[in-house]
Amino acid sequence: MNILYVPLDERPCNAIYPEQAASVNQAIHVLCVPQELLGNKKNPANVQAIRRFVKENMEQCSYAVISAEMLLYGGLLPSRLHHFTEADLADYKAFLCELKNNFPDKKIFLSNLIMRTPKYNSADEEPDYYEQYGAAIFRYGWLKDKANRETLDEQEEHEWRQLEEILPQDIICDYEKRRAFNVQVNLLHVSLVSENILSFVSIPQDDSAPYGYTAMDQSKVYSEIATKRLKDKIMVYPGADEVGFTLLARAYNDYLQKTPRLFVRYSSTLGAQLVPLYEDRPINESLKAHVLAAGFQLVEDVKDADFVLAYNTPGKRMQESWDQLTIKDVTYDSYRHLLSFVLQIQADLSAGKKIGICDAAFANGGEIELIELLDEKAILEEILSYKAWNTNCNSLGSSLGALAFCQETFSTMKVKENLLANIYEDLFYQAIIRKQITDYILPEKGLNYFYLGEKSTEISETVIASIQEYHCSMLKNSFMEENFTIDKVTFPWNRMFEIACTVKNKES
Repeated sequence: MNILYVPLDERPCNAIYPEQAASVNQAIHVLCVPQELLGNKKNPANVQAIRRFVKENMEQCSYAVISAEMLLYGGLLPSRLHHFTEADLADYKAFLCELKNNFPDKKIFLSNLIMRTPKYNSADEEPDYYEQYGAAIFRYGWLKDKANRETLDEQEEHEWRQLEEILPQDIICDYEKRRAFNVQVNLLHVSLVSENILSFVSIPQDDSAPYGYTAMDQSKVYSEIATKRLKDKIMVYPGADEVGFTLLARAYNDYLQKTPRLFVRYSSTLGAQLVPLYEDRPINESLKAHVLAAGFQLVEDVKDADFVLAYNTPGKRMQESWDQLTIKDVTYDSYRHLLSFVLQIQADLSAGKKIGICDAAFANGGEIELIELLDEKAILEEILSYKAWNTNCNSLGSSLGALAFCQETFSTMKVKENLLANIYEDLFYQAIIRKQITDYILPEKGLNYFYLGEKSTEISETVIASIQEYHCSMLKNSFMEENFTIDKVTFPWNRMFEIACTVKNKES
C-alpha cells in the first residue's frame, strides 16, 4: 500500500521517524514530500510546490496523511508567525476540495494543531515578542479564561490588572488575531469532514494547560464537533509531534480492515489518573483518544489483546527526566513498584504477546532504572518499540504507531534498529547527555542550548562518544555493541533540544 505523507515540519521526528517506523513493514510504502521542498525552522516550506507534489502523486496512493500546518503555512513554526487572511484560507479550502473531487476514492487523513501557548519567555519557536512577554501572555490567557469560566480571587484580579498594564495592546491584538485564524482553520476542517472531503481529522494540542488561550480555543472546536455529531471522525487531544505516527497507523489499520486489540498495563496505581506535565487531562483520558485516532481498540483482559502497551507512569508526581539523577521524588518508589511492572512485561512476553513501551514516567526523556531492569532480565531486545519522547502524548502516539506497523509481515531487524535508536535518543541523550553538554561544554565554547553555531559536528562527536559510553555501562545483556553502529547524529534546527539519531545493524 502507498501512503502520501505531508509532515508537520522538516524535523526528523515528523519528516523521517514516522516513515522509518512504517518501513519495518514490507507492505507499507510512505511517499513523503522531498526534503528540499520543506522549510527550515521559521522559514516556510515551498507550499505551492508541495501542493503540486500532492496532486502529482495522489493517483498512486490509497491514502493521504496531511498536516495542515505544512499544506497551509509551510510548517509548524510558520503557523505561529503568519499574517494570513480570509483569501489564503479560501485558497487552501479550494485545494482540498479539488483534491477530493479529482480523487474521490482516496481517503484524506488530516491533522491541525490547536495553537499552543508556552508559559516561558523564549522566541526560539514563537514570535519575537515572546522573548520578553511569553510568560506574561500565558498567564494573561490563563486568568482571562478562568475569569470567564469561574471567578478570580482578589490576588488574581490584581495580577490580571497588572498584566493588562504590562502587556502592549498591539502584541495582544497580534497574538489573539493569529489564534482566531487557527480556530477558523480548525472549524473549516470540521465543515470539510461533514461534507466528506476529509475522512478523518486529528486536532492535537501542544503544551496545553487546564486554563488559557489553548483551552478557550479548544472549547470552540469541541462545540462545533459536537453540533455536527462528528466525534467519531474528529478527535481533539494533547500532542503534536506524534501525529504523523498516529495517522499513518490509522491508514494502515484501515487498509487491513482491522482494529487491533490493545491491553494497557500501567506501572503505578495512580498512573492512569495523573495529569502529566505540559498536558491538561489525566493520562487515561488522553489514552482513549489516541487509541481511537490510531485505529486500535482497548480490551480489559490481556488474553484478548493483539498488543500490550506497557505504560510507565510516575508514582504520584511527574518530574523532568534529568531530575532522576539528582532530586528524584520519593513517590517514584513509594507509589510505584517498578520491578513488578518489569516482571509483568516478562510474563506477557513469555505468553507470546507483542509489547511496546511508552515510557512516560518523566517528561522530556526516559527512565534509567526501567531500561536497566529490562536489561537485567534480558528482555529488552524482545520489545517491539520504546518511546520516551518529550511529552506523555508524544511518547504515547508514537508508541501506538510503531506497534501498528508490527502486523502481518515485518522486519525484526529494522524493529531492533529503531528500538535501539530510541533508547539512544529518548533515554541516553534526552535524560542524561543533553543536560551535561548544555551545563558544562557549551558555555566553554561560547554556545547555548538554542544555538550551536559552527560547532555542531564537534558537539555531535561528543554525543556519539557519550552514547557509546552509556551503552557499555547500561546495556550489559542487550544489543551487543559489536553488532550495531550509530549511523549518524545531527541536530535539527542547530540546537540541543533533540538529535536525529539512526542505528544500523552491522550485518544488514
